[in-house]
Amino acid sequence: MPLAFNSISHGELAFGFFNIETDLLLLDTYFIFASDFCNHVAAMAEGRPGSDLRMEWEVYRLKEEQIGSLAGAIHGVDLRGFIGDVYRLFPFPRDMEAFAQNPEGAGTQSIVRKLIERYEKASLVPVVADATGSTVEIGDYLFSREEFHDLLRYVWGGGYPNWKAGIRPDYLVGMKEKVGASGHPLFDGFWSSI
Repeated sequence: MPLAFNSISHGELAFGFFNIETDLLLLDTYFIFASDFCNHVAAMAEGRPGSDLRMEWEVYRLKEEQIGSLAGAIHGVDLRGFIGDVYRLFPFPRDMEAFAQNPEGAGTQSIVRKLIERYEKASLVPVVADATGSTVEIGDYLFSREEFHDLLRYVWGGGYPNWKAGIRPDYLVGMKEKVGASGHPLFDGFWSSI
């Protein structure tokens, strides 16, 4: 489930997986597939030390009224909006033992993409990390290095409730390797903090 994270630009906001059967991440009003997120972070890790990192990421930007109610969808009582659409297909498990993030959640991307594109098409947002690695801007949202590391740690851990059977997707393992080898200050100290 999404947790609260601090941003420089918007204060506290939600980030994370919102359904255990998809790898779609929610960042306030943005949605991005975790596989894309990790591949973008891996590409950032290849940036030269001392240079700004500049990219564009494909995200889905939904309006508040398009998103729906996560709490209502989890309990099956409010299935409005995009989140409600997802929970109609992939309801919250009745057995709490089954509540774990599916490492094969990327397999539902084509289904989830059709659902979200009923509301909005994907668009590109600029992503910029300064040369010192002290801040990261993801579209409208600005994060300190430490908070960006917290976002990465969340995805690495499988969010809440964690990865099913402790198994991580390949795209996540690939990101770890690139970040571990990075010389850019944005990633300084990241793996030592896990």
